[in-house]
Amino acid sequence: MIRVSNLVKTYKKRRSKKRITAVDNISFEIREREIFALLGPNGAGKTTTIKSICGLIVPDKGEIEIKGHSVLKERSRALRNISVVLEGSRNLYWRMTPVENIMYFCGIRGKTVKKSAALEILRELGIEDKANQVVHSLSRGMQQKAAIAVCLAAETDVLLLDEPTLGLDVNSSVEFRRIIKELSNRGKTILLSTHDMNLVEAVADRVAIMNKAKIVVCEEKERLVNLFTARGYKFRVKSNGNGEIEKLKSLNPTSWKKDGDVIEFHLNLASSGNLYQVIETLKGLQLEIDTIEREMVNFEKIFIEYTSS
Repeated sequence: MIRVSNLVKTYKKRRSKKRITAVDNISFEIREREIFALLGPNGAGKTTTIKSICGLIVPDKGEIEIKGHSVLKERSRALRNISVVLEGSRNLYWRMTPVENIMYFCGIRGKTVKKSAALEILRELGIEDKANQVVHSLSRGMQQKAAIAVCLAAETDVLLLDEPTLGLDVNSSVEFRRIIKELSNRGKTILLSTHDMNLVEAVADRVAIMNKAKIVVCEEKERLVNLFTARGYKFRVKSNGNGEIEKLKSLNPTSWKKDGDVIEFHLNLASSGNLYQVIETLKGLQLEIDTIEREMVNFEKIFIEYTSS
């Protein structure tokens, strides 16, 4: 559905001859009808990637294809297949109402939408009572829904959502997750750019984690979670007072602490087979094992693992 190949984008630094690399030779593909998330900290290159895909930024190098059409060489044919909600709902005119925005932007695409059809879309999103209020008077959550309504009215196959939950309260964020899942169930292909790990964990099929302009990992969400879940273990052992802490350092614990005669430490293991090797090592050190727990993992832990370097 979407193919990004060897994308590079640099910017000239103000008052300097040096250039800043915003996107550094990244490649990924988004399959039809999947929810694909670009997850990363601020400044990682997510928004630059989104803007390149939707044609707002021309990359220095690389290629972008949407449904087989090059964004760089066949711009109009490629972009007719997508709708975009940029950070801050910038696909809306704030002095117009949601209904007016729907009819206006569809008109730009050469598509006529009746007011009754626009109202029906707003009803589906639960904001029909805001249909005739100017956008700048709406809450952040309502503005995001109005922006989504404009995209739905265009009836494109692909939705690009840049930081869709930024600035939303908890209830609005949860509601937005429901909307994204519903859009996916309708057959939409969705690209999310976000630093909201809860959103990614709740809705994404695949995840590309960006850091410092590069993609550091791109994987199925469940496989990524399962990989980390299998690796994380917490051990509690009883100290024998023979300098065992220095010996434990050979296991490369991610953290440890001592409370009285009890030592608690954490390990990331490549496989369950390594767990048995650790147990044998602890026995060799004459340490009595109190408990071993496999740690539950969330996307915050995965994110930190890949972006802390």
